[in-house]
Amino acid sequence: MESRSFARRLAAAALAVSQLASAQNPGTATPEVHPPLTTWKCTTGGGCVAQNTSVVLDWNYRWMHTATGYDSCTTSSGINSTLCPNEATCAQNCVIEGANYTAAGVQTSGSSLTLNQYVQGSTGLTSASPRTYLLDSDGNYVMMQLLNQELSFDVDLSTLPCGENGALYLSEMSATGGRNEYNTGGANYGSGYCDAQCPVETFKNGTLNTNNSGFCCNEMDILEANSRANAFTPHPCNAAGTDCDKGGCGFNPYAQGNKNYWAPGGTLDTSKPFTVTTQFATNDGTKTGTLAFITRKYVQNGQVLASAVSGGDTITTSWCNAADSSAATFGSLTTMGQALGRGMVLVFSVWNDNGQYMNWLDSGNNGPCSSTEGNPATIQQNYPDTHVVFSNIKWGDIGSTVNTGGSVSSSSSSASKTTSTPTSVKTASTPVKSTSTTSSVKTTTTANGATQTHWGQCGGQGYSGPTQCAAPYACQTQNAYYAQCL
Repeated sequence: MESRSFARRLAAAALAVSQLASAQNPGTATPEVHPPLTTWKCTTGGGCVAQNTSVVLDWNYRWMHTATGYDSCTTSSGINSTLCPNEATCAQNCVIEGANYTAAGVQTSGSSLTLNQYVQGSTGLTSASPRTYLLDSDGNYVMMQLLNQELSFDVDLSTLPCGENGALYLSEMSATGGRNEYNTGGANYGSGYCDAQCPVETFKNGTLNTNNSGFCCNEMDILEANSRANAFTPHPCNAAGTDCDKGGCGFNPYAQGNKNYWAPGGTLDTSKPFTVTTQFATNDGTKTGTLAFITRKYVQNGQVLASAVSGGDTITTSWCNAADSSAATFGSLTTMGQALGRGMVLVFSVWNDNGQYMNWLDSGNNGPCSSTEGNPATIQQNYPDTHVVFSNIKWGDIGSTVNTGGSVSSSSSSASKTTSTPTSVKTASTPVKSTSTTSSVKTTTTANGATQTHWGQCGGQGYSGPTQCAAPYACQTQNAYYAQCL
């Protein structure tokens, strides 16, 4: 959204003033040590295998200085044009340093990532507002190919008040972060950021951006939330990569009419952690099909808590096009699905909005917050410890990532396999009256006798996979495009 774009540009400008900036080749003053973060890749047949992943802080949050000294290569308005008149000269004159992750508000422990809005420094409390990416063991970003797959994680946003945004989303960045002869750090130093707001940055995919052009790419906002409101939103871009659907067709429970759902003590109690699962189902049940719908599941205390007043927490192409007048122009869910199939980078951030106080997310029709509660000055004064925790990140086959218990045991020196299987999770209705009904779908055994696992797809328009659910689950219709083993 435009408000988010403004806030991101403002944050980048503030960081430049404090000499945290973009650069090219790595320096030696501060080693780059990536905080490890255990994640899992899952299949319905093989369980979940731990990945050797870590997080890396964004390129723009770092110190850039002269290669032969410690003079800054940036000014309050951006890059020093004398030191960096072009890319080759800039690479000779300037280096980029590793990050102090603690000072940047980033902490990891096992499978848990904590992002702090504010950190205590020598001059007092300052806004860190970190943005990080999931990094693979080869020094490139993890490229999640989520078409006809799902992504699950636990989140604790209990300390995020009105005006804060704990965000987990996907961006179609380059796997290498634009690594080249003048930018050897690449993804290892968090370069190559882009999103659907087409941000203008000093370095565009690792290359000096001399014409100040925007860097657009497909973006799928999995979760943008605080303790009072949330949304998940696809943002497809045109084929030329010159413009995107900046507003997107966001699904916000409060805006859908369920005003008592997302709140501390609400149906989904945001004062406590919960699990978020997002499924990207195709029209034919394959990884090469067309994205037909995006379905959201929230699980807390062993129960699935649907937030929608009717129809389920699902974005279809028709719903998206009706909710967002620009969606069809950019190919709507079809374009979003193509990006998911190619692979996208997982992004984690926490931030607030000096421009519009995050009103687009949590005020007016979108949430219960007043138009001024999100003022960052107010947040810093009243909520200095505000932070978000993401943990237990899993992705893979639909139905393979939801697990309410179990243990992990080692299977090799580099990976471990989850030996437990998902346990039964009850579906609980919300206190909002629903006009839709959930009915059983007639199931038939496929030619090879295959059965679908708990949570897996078992029917729907265009679906050609298994329609028989493994005992004791039954195939239940969610909408015209999707039936699920529950």
